Amino acid sequence: MPCGSCVGYAIAILAVVVTTLIAYFKWTYQYWERKKVPYLKPRIPYGNGSSPLRAKEHTSLRLARFYEEMKAKGWKHGGLFSLLTPGYLVVDLDYLKNIMTKDFHHFVDRGLYYNEDADPLSAHLFAIGGEKWRNLRTKVTPTFTSGKMKMMFQTLVDCIPNFIAKIEADRVANAPIDDIKETLGCFTTDIIGSCAFGLEFNTFKDEDSPFRRYGRKFFERDRLTVMKQVLAINFPNVAKMFSVAVIPSDISNFFVKLVKDTVNYREKNNYSRKDFMQLLIDIKGKNLANEGGNKYDGKTLTLDEIAAQSFVFFIAGFETSSTTMAFALYELAKHQDIQDKLRDEIDSVLATHNGEITYESIQDMKYMDQVISETLRKYPPLPFLTRTCVKDYKIPDEDVVIEKGTRIFIPVLGIHHDKEFYPDPEKFDPERFTEESKSNRHHYAHIPFGEGPRVCIGARFGLMQSKVGLTTLLKHYKFTINKKTIQPLKMKVSSIVLAADGEIWLNAEKV
Repeated sequence: MPCGSCVGYAIAILAVVVTTLIAYFKWTYQYWERKKVPYLKPRIPYGNGSSPLRAKEHTSLRLARFYEEMKAKGWKHGGLFSLLTPGYLVVDLDYLKNIMTKDFHHFVDRGLYYNEDADPLSAHLFAIGGEKWRNLRTKVTPTFTSGKMKMMFQTLVDCIPNFIAKIEADRVANAPIDDIKETLGCFTTDIIGSCAFGLEFNTFKDEDSPFRRYGRKFFERDRLTVMKQVLAINFPNVAKMFSVAVIPSDISNFFVKLVKDTVNYREKNNYSRKDFMQLLIDIKGKNLANEGGNKYDGKTLTLDEIAAQSFVFFIAGFETSSTTMAFALYELAKHQDIQDKLRDEIDSVLATHNGEITYESIQDMKYMDQVISETLRKYPPLPFLTRTCVKDYKIPDEDVVIEKGTRIFIPVLGIHHDKEFYPDPEKFDPERFTEESKSNRHHYAHIPFGEGPRVCIGARFGLMQSKVGLTTLLKHYKFTINKKTIQPLKMKVSSIVLAADGEIWLNAEKV
């Protein structure tokens, strides 16, 4: 047995270590006070957060509360802490405009972890920063023009029959749609499969489709993935040192092989198709030193870069659009008057286009735009955004400098539910998005796709497939909420995007 003096010595050392740690935490937690920025009082050891393994609410809900609290105090901004890392929360929308657009060169990076060597799919356009982001964004932007969207439109429409067949099968069986989001997820997965990879995924027929399986797995994070992400966010250099990969290896291996096989087949057989993959392959084969007056880095896309962009297009494309449509249908089922008004517009517009869903017809649906905009306000798929200060930034008209490396939090959900901009924010009201209403509101009060140079590059495509999906359904069916749907809806705690916790059951009736 150890002697008493040894035990006492060990206890003394432990006491010194604990005391030193506490002192360090307290000194760190005075960071914003030293910077003359108001801040919410943190707690050791999680700061203003909570244990990532025992979280009780989605991060965006907590940030929305912080936003409300800071605004109630009259603050234009405020400091936060994640563990020992200071974070800066934007409250004033003019400050937000400066960060996202006017002074964007100070906040180019999102501050997301990626590792091109250990985790090649993580180095996609949404995550990367600096010159690499600028060069890649310049190369990829032409693939998302309205002309390119129109080119892919028929490919998208070709996915409708299997979608309608699933809804009709449930209706004929007098069964409710057991999870409208899963049904919509299959629809958008098939669209992305066709438009991005040139493949028929057939997710409605193949219940064990690897595309649905891996797509769900990416958004359903287990404890190990959560811990990796916590390490990567708070200690990115350590994560890179140990080659931490935040995308599970089976997902990465599957998509890298899929893309490489597709590219090799098309190049070997001189096969071309009007889809996103072909647009990337065309970039890969071009001399980009100075094309069309654009300034490129002179480098074409590598196979890994094509894989990464295809992967994020797949992940973002199917999940955000299916989530948006699910929430829209839920609200329309709750508000029959709004559903009827939207259906009347659909019928009226399609009547002028020979009853067909065309690229031009969905552009003419103005009330549809209002319904989707209100859905994105109440349920923004990305309910908070981040930026990283890449060089010291003095806040205009304030004696405050945001230091290089500081992480910026943009509380999208909080802004979208701000009573100053949206009275009775829990009410679903598409009239908030008439041209007159929008003109009377701060432009940055509605940012579901972000804003500025890093605005979502795929927004046009996402809106297009959401409009097609809602038009297809409401043209044929009237929806009501099934009693199995648990209300009010609660949000998933661990989901990357804002998603309902539990299934949304709807009844479909032929119109």
